Formats: sequence, C-alpha cells, structure tokens
Amino acid sequence: MAEPIAAPLAPPATLQAMRAVLPALPCDSTGPVFREPWEAQAFALALALHERGAFTWTEWAASLSQVIRDAQAAGDPDTGEHYYRFWLTALERISAAKGLVDQATLLDRRDAWVAAARRTPHGQPIELG
Repeated sequence: MAEPIAAPLAPPATLQAMRAVLPALPCDSTGPVFREPWEAQAFALALALHERGAFTWTEWAASLSQVIRDAQAAGDPDTGEHYYRFWLTALERISAAKGLVDQATLLDRRDAWVAAARRTPHGQPIELG
C-alpha cells in the first residue's frame, strides 16, 4: 500500500467545518489523508463540485451518511477501510440526483474503467481509451 498522501486545505476553519459534518473523514493535523491517489481525486472532485454550488456540505454529508448506513446494513464492519469507496458512491449518487450526470453515463464510465483495468499490466497506470 502506498504511503498516505495529505491534502493541503485552505484555512483551518475549512477543516473544522468539514470535520463537523464529516466526522469519519480520515485526517491528520494538516487535513485529509489518502491511501491512494484515486481517493484524493474523489475528494477533490467533491470539494470542487461543492465550491461550484452543486451541493451543500449538509447535502453531501447526508448522501455520504446514507451510503455508509447502506453498507453497514449490508454487513460492512465499518473499519474505515472502505471510506473513500463510500465517498465515491455518494459522489455518484448526489451527482445523479442533482442532474450533473445521468446513470447511463456513470455505468458506461464504470464499464470502461473495468475493461481498462483488466487489460492493464500490473503496476502500470490505467488509461481509458
């Protein structure tokens, strides 16, 4: 597993506000911490959409909380290991609910990603064609 990557955030008030609505967000003293680059990308995308007014942090927190509750109801032990997978699922759901992307486009992109991952040699970056 890769070394955790810390994401620089703006003022501490931003981190405090995020922690208030997202208490499970993996953080260190400087901000969010990511185990893999895709986690940082998913985080950055959610942050960018929020900053552009696509949704509020309260809406985001509700979406993420629902995804986590759904996973727990399905038997996820909630160890934090899947936090950013939940983050990505919540991002897909809220984006579709807000009309930012349709479900067919999400499924097409997911299928393309799976196909690209299967044809990519281990250790190489996955590239969508």
